[in-house]
Formats: sequence, C-alpha cells, structure tokens
Amino acid sequence: MARNRLTVTGTPVGDVELVVVTPVGTRRHQPLPLLVAHDGPEYSRRAHLVSDLRRATGAGRIPPTRVALLEPGARNERYAANPDWADALARHVLPTIETAYALAGRPTLMGASLGALASLQTEWRHPGTFGALFLQSGSFFRKRVDDEEDFEFWDRVTAFVAGVRRARRRRTDARIVMTCNLDEGNLTNNRQMAQTLAATGHDVVLHELPGRHDWRDWESAFDPFLLTLLQGSGHLNRRAGEAHAADA
Repeated sequence: MARNRLTVTGTPVGDVELVVVTPVGTRRHQPLPLLVAHDGPEYSRRAHLVSDLRRATGAGRIPPTRVALLEPGARNERYAANPDWADALARHVLPTIETAYALAGRPTLMGASLGALASLQTEWRHPGTFGALFLQSGSFFRKRVDDEEDFEFWDRVTAFVAGVRRARRRRTDARIVMTCNLDEGNLTNNRQMAQTLAATGHDVVLHELPGRHDWRDWESAFDPFLLTLLQGSGHLNRRAGEAHAADA
C-alpha cells in the first residue's frame, strides 16, 4: 500500500496530521471506499489494521479501500467529547481528503475507547457525514455507572452521553457496529449506549467478545465484524447517502 502524509491546517483544534494509505495500483481519481481511523498510527502498529485490511482485500473479502490514519495529537483534549474536534474532522479533515482523493460513497469512521466516543459524537453533530461507524469499547461514561470522576474531561463526556440518552428520535442513518470485551470496565456503558441507540431507531448492533481493553483484543474483532461492515461499503454507503439526500 502507498502512504501519503497530509497536514490539515486552520481547524478548530489546530493542525491535524494524518496518513492516507491507498491500495497499490489505484489512482487518486479512482473512487474507492474510505475508512477513517482515530488513533490511526496505533491501530496500524499495535492492531495491524492496515495489514489485516490488505490481506482481506487480497482474499477478495472486501473491496480495495483507502484508510485515513488520524494522528491523535492532544488525544484526551480532542477525543473526549470535544465538539471542536468533531467539527474539525467533519468540516476540515474530511473535505481535505475528498479534495485529494475520489471517494465511493460515504466513509466509515472507527475508533476505540475515547476514539469510539469521538466517532459517535462526530456523526451525532454532523449526521449524514459517515455511512457507518465501528465503535470499539467506547468510553461512554455515565454518572453513577462509571468510576472515572477523576478523568479531566469527565463532565464533558457525561454531558454528551446524557444528551444522546435524551434523544427521542433517530439522529443518523449510519450503520453502527459496536464491540466491547467482557473483561473491561466499559462493558456496562456500552450495553446501555447500544440499548439507547436501538430504542431511538438507529441501526446498531453490539458484539460482546472475550478479552480486555487493549489493542490485541480490538484487533480480534476486525474479523468478521469490521470486514463485514466494509464488504460492499462503497455501494451500501452510496445508497444510504442517496436516501439521506432524499430526506433532506
């Protein structure tokens, strides 16, 4: 796969660094599905995201897919339910990628822990931007449920989660696939978030898997859950985008 580094300037959170990984033999003007990954370098290095996708593509299990590996920068500040990060990603980073590369349908957005929280908030604030979300062990903290009050952005996170819980109708038509491991502290709040989203009509499923809150166990969920989400993603996301436009 070929790698191209981009720096997006002038966003609400400052410069955003990322690397776009493109399947060998494809060109910029060739429309391909796009997967955007929070904590992209860690997903690539510690969970072998790019390698796993390359093997799946070679085996014909998913279409050739570009991957945007987002560097977190000030991770907690950006990912912990920060509306400025959501705006930076939707209004600055994604348009920059779309200017440089042709996309097939709406992108898929993924993240783990705070990255999953940031993924949900981005689509929540900018519904219709992404065709699918892959949320792993999301830090969907709730008061009286989680013992994380010492976390510096506790109030911001719990306020966002409470806002999602207050919703009375579907916010996004994105397909939402959640995974969470059984031996970790985020299991209860992931179960509650999945129930909340389902109750308001969202297309959501939660897979509970053996393991802990770590990269190795997040990688184990790629096959089959991420790969299934990416199968035919260009066609599915394009069709969803057309439906979203018709509803507007």
